[in-house]
Amino acid sequence: MNIAVLGTGMVGRAVAGRLAELGHTVTVGTRDPRSTLARTEPDAMSTPAYASWAGQHPGIGLATYADAAQGAELVVNATNGAVTLDVLRLAGEQHLDGKVLVDIANPLDFSNGAPPTLFVKDTDSLGEQVQRTFPGARVVKTLNTLNADLMVRPDTLPEGSSVFVSGDDADAKSVVTGLLKELGHTDVIDLGDITTARGTEMLLPVWLRLWGALGTSSFNVKIVR
Repeated sequence: MNIAVLGTGMVGRAVAGRLAELGHTVTVGTRDPRSTLARTEPDAMSTPAYASWAGQHPGIGLATYADAAQGAELVVNATNGAVTLDVLRLAGEQHLDGKVLVDIANPLDFSNGAPPTLFVKDTDSLGEQVQRTFPGARVVKTLNTLNADLMVRPDTLPEGSSVFVSGDDADAKSVVTGLLKELGHTDVIDLGDITTARGTEMLLPVWLRLWGALGTSSFNVKIVR
């Protein structure tokens, strides 16, 4: 499958690298490819410069958000939640229409420091905002309840765990479920329509406190039933 991954940070790199390893054709989207490749300093999360990572993944393309989305069959939003809608606008509504849009972002608000709060919750979600803003896209919310490494290699945990999908389009959720299984997820739970993204996004305050209590982000929930 021809896949665009929008975002050059830790999550975008993890998803792009693993999908390419699985045989998909992957292009990473960024605002300015030349500027992205020219940066030499680590980012705010101490992630190494993109050029260093790109040199280890020569088969993965780099393009503007619009060019990456235009040529893709499926688009992954792996951007910071605060800029998600702006980035998707740069990708172009016309390049998202009819396509499966996998939304991994979380609506984290760091304006008052850490741990962050959520800038949308309870009666709305970032996933719903994406779907409303781009009604022609087939939005599926998933993977936002794990760290980047576990998103793409869940089998590094000692036992299986659960991951969720939310979306209005059953066929889109089926496509995404297939990708999740390729990544190694064995328990994919369909929560229902896109409004159920409120639930998984509101897991983030619990997830952040678990990270603090456990001293690691390498964990996931398992729904026992």
